[in-house]
Amino acid sequence: MANFPVINLEKLNGGERAATMEIINDACENWGFFEIVNHGISPEFMDTVEKLTKEHYKKCMEQKFKELVASKALETEINDMDWESTFHLRHLPISNMAEIPDLDDEYRKVMKEFASKIETLAEELLDLICENLGLEKGYLKKAFYGSKGPTFGTKVSNYPPCPKPDLIKGLRAHTDAGGLILLFQDDRVSGLQLLKDDQWVDVPPMRHSIVINIGDQLEVITNGKYKSVMHRVIAQTDGNRMSLASFYNPGSDAVIYPAPALLGKEAQVYPKFIFEDYMKLYAGLKFQAKEPRFEAMKAVEESVKLGPIATA
Repeated sequence: MANFPVINLEKLNGGERAATMEIINDACENWGFFEIVNHGISPEFMDTVEKLTKEHYKKCMEQKFKELVASKALETEINDMDWESTFHLRHLPISNMAEIPDLDDEYRKVMKEFASKIETLAEELLDLICENLGLEKGYLKKAFYGSKGPTFGTKVSNYPPCPKPDLIKGLRAHTDAGGLILLFQDDRVSGLQLLKDDQWVDVPPMRHSIVINIGDQLEVITNGKYKSVMHRVIAQTDGNRMSLASFYNPGSDAVIYPAPALLGKEAQVYPKFIFEDYMKLYAGLKFQAKEPRFEAMKAVEESVKLGPIATA
């Protein structure tokens, strides 16, 4: 099997731009995942984010997690929960940062800056994807916009050591519902895997890299040219794995459908729907195959007739 794609974004600025764009396109088409280095977020800043995130877990969340899992006897396989400790930061359209308890002022300030940098990076990547697809610059950002802009947030997770990783997953297998996902993960403790050609493949932990993956909405907009991919987190017996997954998603009222410019003579395979309706469906079906979700949205489209898509 080919090596997991790692892309040096600095090469976009020189004579290797065309080759680098081709690697990005291949990764989107054949992996649904890739890892980027030299992405413009300084290593020193990333070290600060990691240090404060791990300190916050130790101080505010570790004991709660121990109490929670102590109540769950790991004697048989558990399929209805994950071995993870998490909280969610919402950045757009309205931040909830001030409402999250136990965040000290320094961590709050750093996470606000981290969100701003990741948002900028997400929009740069969306434009690179537009370029590879032959869509006008800004098309995907506009497609995600809705009436109040995109939905953007970060899931902050820690995966503590697990005494019986054969009985529970760190995070069960799923595809991501949204648009583009940018992950800053622990570089010392592994665990993230994706499904490729019916085999689970490790996503290599790399210092100061960001892992990118395609969500369900990009699969719809590209009419299946780029596909979201099942992935999971394996619980580990030692080491506490940190994960900051930022989701750049459509606004709740954004109408999602295959880009007309990509259809041409191709049949439209995916439905047209409102993102919020998809998320309501996803909430109960996250850990199941995505295809029935698309079929359910197709049935909704046929019943409400959101209107035909004009072909380019």
